[in-house]
Amino acid sequence: MCRNIRTLFNFEPPATDEEIREASLQFVRKLSGFTRPSRANAAAFGRAVDEVSEVARRLMDSLVTDAPARDREEFAARMRARAAAGPVGGRS
Repeated sequence: MCRNIRTLFNFEPPATDEEIREASLQFVRKLSGFTRPSRANAAAFGRAVDEVSEVARRLMDSLVTDAPARDREEFAARMRARAAAGPVGGRS
């Protein structure tokens, strides 16, 4: 599940609210163990995603760096190439 959480800081263009929400959803899924919560847990699950999204946005907005922003497309191409190369060190 958490493999879908991507680094969102210091990219050009900056992370969108949708990207932050998707990462927050993956985080809550991992913590709860639910891909989709039951109806009984849906409200709590949704509230958690909303709250994590808000905190993550505040974090992204408050972080600073002197490093130049990374190009999002170039970074994505490197990650695709790494994934296509297969497992590293015998991991699968």
